[in-house]
Amino acid sequence: QVQLAESGGGLVEPGYSQRLSCAASGRTSGRYTMAWFRQVQGNEREFVAAIRWSGGNTWYGDSVQGRFTISKDNAKNTMYLQMNGLKSEDTAVYYCAAGYGIINSSTRNAGAYNYWGQGLQVTVSS
Repeated sequence: QVQLAESGGGLVEPGYSQRLSCAASGRTSGRYTMAWFRQVQGNEREFVAAIRWSGGNTWYGDSVQGRFTISKDNAKNTMYLQMNGLKSEDTAVYYCAAGYGIINSSTRNAGAYNYWGQGLQVTVSS
């Protein structure tokens, strides 16, 4: 079992930056992939970014490529999402997710992830 706890989020003005954190506890290993998804009410969950726990390979959604950076601190068992150049369309509930043995072609698929955080609101508005 893996438990995930997100922190960060809140209200930020357009163009500014924000960092989200996801602390993992429980049984984690190098074969885990961790990711961020986001969801606007009434819409499907959208892939944001993913990172392989061992090796650090990363993937990004098209809408955040070049603005967001996913990273991890293995010693702290924590994943981060640095969000720069925030736009109003980035407003959503952001979820941290973890999955074991996810193949590269499935990293953008929410259904591949077994564990989810509770989600936190990010609002980009002036």
